[in-house]
Amino acid sequence: MLWRLSKIFVFIFLLPAYCFGQETDPGPGYQMMMMMNPSLAGIGGDGVLRLSYLDFYPGNNYNLHSVYFSYDSYFSELHGGAGVYLSDDYLGGIINDFRGGLSYAYFLQAGKDFFINGGLSASIYHRGFNFDNAILPDQIDPLGGVSIPSSEILSSSGRTVFDIGAGFLFASGKFTGGFSINHLAEPDISATGNFSERLKRKLLVHVSEDFTLNKEQNLKIQPLTFFEIQGRFINGGAGMALESKYLSINAVVLGDNGKNLNIQTGFSFSAGRVTGFYNYRFNAVSGNKLLPFSLLHQTGLAFSLNNVEKRNTIKTINFPKL
Repeated sequence: MLWRLSKIFVFIFLLPAYCFGQETDPGPGYQMMMMMNPSLAGIGGDGVLRLSYLDFYPGNNYNLHSVYFSYDSYFSELHGGAGVYLSDDYLGGIINDFRGGLSYAYFLQAGKDFFINGGLSASIYHRGFNFDNAILPDQIDPLGGVSIPSSEILSSSGRTVFDIGAGFLFASGKFTGGFSINHLAEPDISATGNFSERLKRKLLVHVSEDFTLNKEQNLKIQPLTFFEIQGRFINGGAGMALESKYLSINAVVLGDNGKNLNIQTGFSFSAGRVTGFYNYRFNAVSGNKLLPFSLLHQTGLAFSLNNVEKRNTIKTINFPKL
């Protein structure tokens, strides 16, 4: 009974807050950034396979999970980079958002040490439903119990839409900045025909810099910041990563217009062609008093599968390993 009542709590309170931005929030991490800014496809030069797993509101049995897979590389024949990505968001056992897409970035050397990337992405977005374990309002009796079945009949048919995005990346010296706009077509993922239910365009701006502290020990510090707007949702953050040859640690402060202040910390380690990473996000201040303390666990691996001849048309960028 308590498990069913927790499902009610998630469906009525947390899911609307969680979907305020209309999609899962991986935050400032660059391991999943190609899905948000296609101009990053192939920017590392070598072909890289990335795997990520995110557990939202851990320890509360809310069953909110996300997995991400991508591969991108530089291709001289394309004069740029290309990649493919897949993501699956499993929200409380009721909503399942699957997304798969292709990204392409054209690399342009605009000056001696000034590079511009222009990227485009095309993706398929599928939203599926499973109401077998859903608790509807008419199933709740005055004493807090649950009566089955419901008098309401909900359709479990899913919805598949086409989506596009675009982005740019600028790099000069130690500085890298980019911006992107996703959901340019504002696809109707809910199939209601109501404009307010469409996926709103998402603007993302991200900036990072790379300062060497000790060249012999490969020690460097990388400040970063990001800012995003999607519909009525505004989110931003700033922090830094301290990186050596084999280990990196990071800390980022995030805030949104829901008056939430969150902190994310994490680390990554490299062993040859394999990089592993972990991030933990917690809520320091909750604007609506509903968010639990633990917001997110993220873990993943990145594999460098093949070396690519970069020539002079690509500036390899060492992003913070978040």
